[in-house]
Amino acid sequence: MLKIVEKTKLWFAMSLFIIIIGMGFMVTKGLNLGIDFKGGTKLDIKMNQAFVKTDVDKIIDKHAKGEYLSKTLDEGKNLEITVKSDALTADQTATMVKEIKSQYKSSELLTENTIGATVGSELKTKAITGLIIAMFCMLVYIGIRFEFKFGVAAIVALLHDILVMVGVYAIFQIPVNATFIAAILTIVGYSINDTIVVFDRIRENQKNMRKASIDEITNTSITQTMARSINTVATTLFTIIAVYVFVPSIRELSFPLIIGILVGCYSSIFIASPVWVILKKRSKKAIA
Repeated sequence: MLKIVEKTKLWFAMSLFIIIIGMGFMVTKGLNLGIDFKGGTKLDIKMNQAFVKTDVDKIIDKHAKGEYLSKTLDEGKNLEITVKSDALTADQTATMVKEIKSQYKSSELLTENTIGATVGSELKTKAITGLIIAMFCMLVYIGIRFEFKFGVAAIVALLHDILVMVGVYAIFQIPVNATFIAAILTIVGYSINDTIVVFDRIRENQKNMRKASIDEITNTSITQTMARSINTVATTLFTIIAVYVFVPSIRELSFPLIIGILVGCYSSIFIASPVWVILKKRSKKAIA
């Protein structure tokens, strides 16, 4: 039987250390807000010829003056340019594209999407609201299906996952855009599913191990579900890693999912269960 509960301080300390590092990067560097949140213009240009990205960047910088991001797509064949909100007017953007086309005759503008800062602010508000509503519904469901302490422990684990993921975005400066919302919601759903499996086994063992301590019941439950958790995570990761390697265009989504799935599995075992034990023991002390 694994001794998980006895090392609660170690698990909490490890998580706190990682979260503090992430929050430190967020305070010093901030989040790399994409145009979905900050507003701006995204251009996809098909170059149709060999080009040096730094040379194209010089043209872009002459117009946008550092208020842009650029990256190659499709193994260097295309170029994606993201200009920050209010850096260029529509006419200035058209002039910049015209200059790129004049230097690279075969290039062509595939798409041009402009999002206002107001739309980005609205998206941010809706994303936060949606996440809060989702977590509240989970708390209510788990509280009814199991008990309220299980619900609180599950929400603490989810908050842990979100803080770690925000830290990952801050450390690696991954653009925070619509894929960020998708990644967070996917991870929250995956993590709560894993947590419920562990909690369900704890509930069953409470009935079957009436003379056992809370620590022993929890350790036994985690041990019994450990193989299932590892197998589920492994098979899921194989798929996501394959997507990350072979589909570069969605690495902004697949990379955080890889981290999030690992974090979600960790929190279900080493955060949610110990938190429930702490709440359970405090409740018994209060009754006594």
